[in-house]
Parts: sequence; structure tokens; C-alpha cells
Amino acid sequence: MSDPAPVEGWVEEALRAELPGLGVVSLEVPAPRLGRSPKGVREHLDALASRFRGADALVLRQRPVPHAYRVCYRHVGLDPDATRVPAEAAAIDRLVQGGLRSRGLLEDALTIALVETGVPLWALDAGLLDGPLGLRLSREGEPLGRGEGALALPAGRIVVADADAALGPLFGEPAPELAVTRDTSTVLLFAVRVAGVSAMEVHEALWACAEALDAR
Repeated sequence: MSDPAPVEGWVEEALRAELPGLGVVSLEVPAPRLGRSPKGVREHLDALASRFRGADALVLRQRPVPHAYRVCYRHVGLDPDATRVPAEAAAIDRLVQGGLRSRGLLEDALTIALVETGVPLWALDAGLLDGPLGLRLSREGEPLGRGEGALALPAGRIVVADADAALGPLFGEPAPELAVTRDTSTVLLFAVRVAGVSAMEVHEALWACAEALDAR
């Protein structure tokens, strides 16, 4: 069976002109059985941790994919030395914890994809979305997500959105009511692509995550 095809999301025209190369790519997969990861996934985490030691963490930011995310962070007003890009954050966690700790199948699959490729992924309950994902600028006072008491956004923040609502800030966690639960039937994995990271590298991250979620 061939790998499922990732879907390139839409990008608001003003944002596309300001930040060429910025995009969102998604992949729908069947919802996994949530809970403790199978032995093979936990062994995969251990193998990645054993290849990822202090010296690797020190040079990580110089590698092409993490470096591309650091550059994008600066372009969108984030300081990557204060708010670490996800690959660097995972490296620090590995050093502090002495390994890559298993946190359940979904979190472990996202971590495997991140550590293997440097590309960060997030997961949403696909059944709660209205149309394909995209990137746009927020409107003054619009809510982040659809939940009661949702945070009101300022104008001009870059958000991941569907046709109806802003779902999460760029590089941030999506609104909690969209999280994958035991009632989820289909998961939407998504990555934020930046200039300097190829479509193939993003696709490899999505496929790596999907493969880990399908582990038995």
C-alpha cells in the first residue's frame, strides 16, 4: 500500500507575500488506540535517545531544518533563544530526563517524527474541523478556538485556521477542545512548513508519525 498523500493548506495572500515559503501541510489518519505505547514504539524512542546525546544537542541549531525554523521564528517576532524551536526543546528534554520518556502513543509518535526529521507536528480531531487547514492573520478580538471562555486574539497574529475559526497560534498548541480523545475517529496531523524546509522533509515527518501511530 502506498503512503497516504499529505495535503497542502491554503495561505492568506498577504501572509504569503510577507513570508514566502510559509505553509501548513496536513495528513488524515485513523485514530489510534490512545494509552500506553506498544513495545516497538517505546523501543524506537530509546533508540533515538541513544543516538542523541549532549554533543548532538549543541550542534542541532546548525543543522538545516532546525536552523530554518530558527530563522522563521525571528521573522515572525519570536526569539528562538527564549522560545526554543521544537527540535531544540526535545533535545533539552532528552538531556534533562536522560532519555525520551514515553508519554502515550500519540505524544510518542509526534516525538518520533520530530526527532527523526526536525519538523514539528501537531494533532487535531478531524471531525471537529470545518474544511481544510490554512494560515492567516487573526482579526481583532476573535476567539482562539470554539470553546467557552476562549482567549480573544489581537489583530495581526498568525494563526492556523479552518474555514470557521482560528484553531491555534503559529508554532503554538491548538485550542484544547480540538484535542484528540478516545471519541476521535480520525486524526488530522499537521506541520507548519517554513522556507528552507522541503515538501519531502515535511511529508517524511507526517509519514513517520502515521507509521508510529499504526504500530501494534
